[in-house]
Amino acid sequence: MSILNVEHLTHGFGDRAIFEDVSFRLLKGEHIGLIGANGEGKSTFMSIVTGHLMPDEGKVEWAKNVRAGYLDQHAVLEEGMTIGDVLRSAFSWLFEMETEMNQMFEQMAEATPEEMERLLEETGTYQELLDQHDFYMIDAKVDEVARALGLLDLGLDRDVTDLSGGQRTKVLLAKLLLEKPDILLLDEPTNYLDEEHIAWLKRYLLDYENAFILISHDIPFLNEVVNIIYHMENQELNRYVGDYEHFQEVYAMKKAQLEAAYRRQQQEISELRDFVARNKARVSTRNMAMSRQKKLDKMDVIELAAERPKPEFHFQYGQTPGKMLFETQDLVIGYDEPLSKPLNFSMERGQKIALVGTNGIGKTTLLKSILGLIPSISGECELGEKLQLGYFEQEVSPDNRNSCIEEIWEEFPSFSQYEVRSALAKCGLTTKHIESQVRVLSGGEQAKVRLCKLLNRDTNFLLLDEPTNHLDVDAKDALKTALQEYRGSILLICHEPEFYQDVVDEIWNMSQWTTKL
Repeated sequence: MSILNVEHLTHGFGDRAIFEDVSFRLLKGEHIGLIGANGEGKSTFMSIVTGHLMPDEGKVEWAKNVRAGYLDQHAVLEEGMTIGDVLRSAFSWLFEMETEMNQMFEQMAEATPEEMERLLEETGTYQELLDQHDFYMIDAKVDEVARALGLLDLGLDRDVTDLSGGQRTKVLLAKLLLEKPDILLLDEPTNYLDEEHIAWLKRYLLDYENAFILISHDIPFLNEVVNIIYHMENQELNRYVGDYEHFQEVYAMKKAQLEAAYRRQQQEISELRDFVARNKARVSTRNMAMSRQKKLDKMDVIELAAERPKPEFHFQYGQTPGKMLFETQDLVIGYDEPLSKPLNFSMERGQKIALVGTNGIGKTTLLKSILGLIPSISGECELGEKLQLGYFEQEVSPDNRNSCIEEIWEEFPSFSQYEVRSALAKCGLTTKHIESQVRVLSGGEQAKVRLCKLLNRDTNFLLLDEPTNHLDVDAKDALKTALQEYRGSILLICHEPEFYQDVVDEIWNMSQWTTKL
């Protein structure tokens, strides 16, 4: 049974086409992975099927009485709401039903016998529905999911606007899972989640009976939980049955077959054109030449899609710094309250370190405290000599109206336009992306623009806060290689062991230092 049908969908932004006449269907129980390179339109597609965006052409049809739940990376949580308020709002329709039922009970005091009969019947139906949906166990259900995603440790009475990016993602995910929709629509749910909670989400999705559509660049995660792949590439959307590994095999085979057919056809076209050119003027061979020309005219010419530019990352190493990069003395990090015990440690030239631990325990705060971007609660951090710092920030302003060209030019005013375009192209961005405003790009494309700034500056110490979030497979591979080859020092926050284990030689677990566990 088809739950969602999308037919002849076409959409674009300005003169940049995203989809061209694509179709899609979601069947009961299917666990779909929606994949493709950065900027191919995965999040745009999700916005269209959820009704947040109207397509240029085509239609989207949901089956009747289907409740879809959407995890949107850009959802805004209102100031003044606590974590508990947001989680309980998953049951708002049940609370509304209880309010209506209580109003009916009040009406019974003055009801006629006929009205009483109707009210008793309606309240009985409402009571049955409330019991069916475990209305009187809501607090227990909230506690169960909050505990699984580490939200109980934060306190359910905490204001949501005080949370980090990872904590906000967890709150939105917990609310969505509590809603138990018929269909889950998940846009990069593992971004900002730590390893422990990614493992929990993986188990949840493996046992999930209903259908879901999942956008993710976390290949090990994706490979374990999906049974259908939809691949978005060159304005097309193609369906593959099986997991991600099986998709890769079939896709590679299809691509090789198409390229072989293209070469054979090009050879045939060349021979036919050559024959026509040599024989169309002779009376004796004119008919044969015309016959071959007709064949050429009717031929359905195979076209190979243009290859997307693959990013080439290479960090420039500047001068050699002093032996000590930084040293802390009884450093206590935090904002209004301490996030850590007094910290006494140092980092030396040449070290490559991964900073790990659950969300909200202060990893980003530690980086910002080392850099002096925020004041510490107490103690100090002393930076070494001759440092050339490169900082990749996890969250940036969504209101940036610069084009990509302007963004790089502001950072490197001495660059020519050719140098700016060339630098962005090396990061895997096409001409149309380069000329677009940064804010309309996908998360992965925005990350590539920010990486472009780091790559074109001399550095000897990189501090990277979740640089793999949103990046597609090719970009992650290129970044991993660049970090392995980098001659400088690295302090890296990352939740993907398969990425950082090949880059660093030491792991610092902040769970040992935090006051939040």
